[in-house]
Amino acid sequence: MSHRTLLGVWAHPDDEAYTSAGLMAEFRRRGDRVVVVTATLGERGTSDPNAWPPPRLAPVRHAELRDSLTMLGVDESHLLGYEDGRCESSDGTAVIASYIADIEPDLIVTLGPDGITGHPDHRAVSRWTTDAWAETHSTADLWYATFPPDFHAEWGALNDRVGLWEEQPELPCTEPEDLAYSVSLLDELLDTKVAALRAHTSQTRPLIELVGEDMYREWWRTESFRRAERVGASTWGQLERASLIAVPWEHETRRAG
Repeated sequence: MSHRTLLGVWAHPDDEAYTSAGLMAEFRRRGDRVVVVTATLGERGTSDPNAWPPPRLAPVRHAELRDSLTMLGVDESHLLGYEDGRCESSDGTAVIASYIADIEPDLIVTLGPDGITGHPDHRAVSRWTTDAWAETHSTADLWYATFPPDFHAEWGALNDRVGLWEEQPELPCTEPEDLAYSVSLLDELLDTKVAALRAHTSQTRPLIELVGEDMYREWWRTESFRRAERVGASTWGQLERASLIAVPWEHETRRAG
């Protein structure tokens, strides 16, 4: 059985865990390769910049990222070294293209053009990754993290309470029939995902304390992606997707197309 390679490209540490921890863990459990590329260390990701200036927070978030990926069995990660909050003024397309060419992934996952939360760094990394994917003529499929309507129906009040969409003019929402992949994680896999999220202590502990462990778990049980489109179908896209993802039916998997 040939192994598959998943490449995740993200703006900040914890982006990868919220959107794709379950997917990464599933790949690794089958012995498939997972590589994570992170543009910044999220060194400005704090509500208390006096206590946590960027030079102090950066190594903490780096250690959290390593610990989180270890929980998932991921041992290949790369940092691009861009400044947190300044990605819009840079262009990482060529750097990401070099990783795509070197790694030759079967599947690339990243944030969509909307940036999920609308964060400028998220939008920039989405653009870099999409352009790199096109420029390298990669045969990988490119998936954008998204949310189905039932996520917003169930968690809308909580999302508003924590200000999840403060920078997002429109909710990131994809209809079920337009999803490439959507899964409600079984408890065992969800345990792994929550452990990976908890490793990002500086970012997740306040939220867990705010909403409680049980609600936090259910909040992030579902992972969903939509496929980026381009002229012509990719080689990977013509394969049977179930052979790549191989998610048990009990995961309540839904796939479009």
